Amino acid sequence: MKKLVLEVYQGYWSKMQAYYADRNGSTADLKQYAASEALEVAENDAQQAHSRNRIYSGKVTVSQSAVTGTDLDRKVPNVTLSSCLDVSQWLPVVADTRKPVDLPTGRLTKYLITTTLEKWPEGWRVVRDEPQGKKC
Repeated sequence: MKKLVLEVYQGYWSKMQAYYADRNGSTADLKQYAASEALEVAENDAQQAHSRNRIYSGKVTVSQSAVTGTDLDRKVPNVTLSSCLDVSQWLPVVADTRKPVDLPTGRLTKYLITTTLEKWPEGWRVVRDEPQGKKC
């Protein structure tokens, strides 16, 4: 199970990159990996960026992932992960020109993130992704 949820989380970020990079993208592929709050946040954030003529280019790196909690005996089993998310190479650009968007100096680009996955009838889904505001 641990290997499977870690694969789902890697797939989630792969689909997030594709979704944020495509102004006209749909969440059909992302729905294979995300649901509930995580899907809603992704849809809202990407739509806001796209409405400002921005897309995200580059790659997100997920490392140091570890299962930090499990609750498999409940009606909807869940697992909690802790990971290091590196977004230093995943940057907003102007969609039409690919010109980089100015970003705040000192922003965290490599940080701890806590993730909750639930086992839905269709398989494991990321339902919550919470940055911890701490470097990793």
